[in-house]
Amino acid sequence: MSKKEHLPIFGVGPLCVASMVLLLFVGLLLRHYGYLDSGKIEPLQVPFMVVGIILIVLGIWIWIQAVLVSKIDEAIRINHLVTTGIYLWVRNPIYSAIGMALTGIALLFGNVWLLFLPLLYWLDVTVLMKCTEEKWLTERYGQEYLDYCKRVHRCIPWFPKKK
Repeated sequence: MSKKEHLPIFGVGPLCVASMVLLLFVGLLLRHYGYLDSGKIEPLQVPFMVVGIILIVLGIWIWIQAVLVSKIDEAIRINHLVTTGIYLWVRNPIYSAIGMALTGIALLFGNVWLLFLPLLYWLDVTVLMKCTEEKWLTERYGQEYLDYCKRVHRCIPWFPKKK
């Protein structure tokens, strides 16, 4: 990759997000048509709704931090590896944010079977990132990116490991 080229602004993002939304849609359809009735546990309805709202708000906040505050589109255009701000806590905060918000939406429907969706979201992001963006970033930034990967989780925001 030449110095003038940059990584794709969207990368596999639209595919990743579309597949996550599709998984939620299928889960909600299954619930609507009664295939997941055994997962509805009345005493958990209110806690699920509270946690769901918290996850939606947290997802929106992380997305704002990743896109607007970190100005990731500009960083991509100038070939700058962002490792500060929310990117200090998670390597793929946009996908994490969307996964959290979608998990929150699923929780609003109060069905324990829908709790499998976050695992599927994580699997989706992991496979797509390993096969595409992580290869591109390793090619572009080399050891700097590999060191970053050792310190920061791919999908789950967490305290970064010490250098």
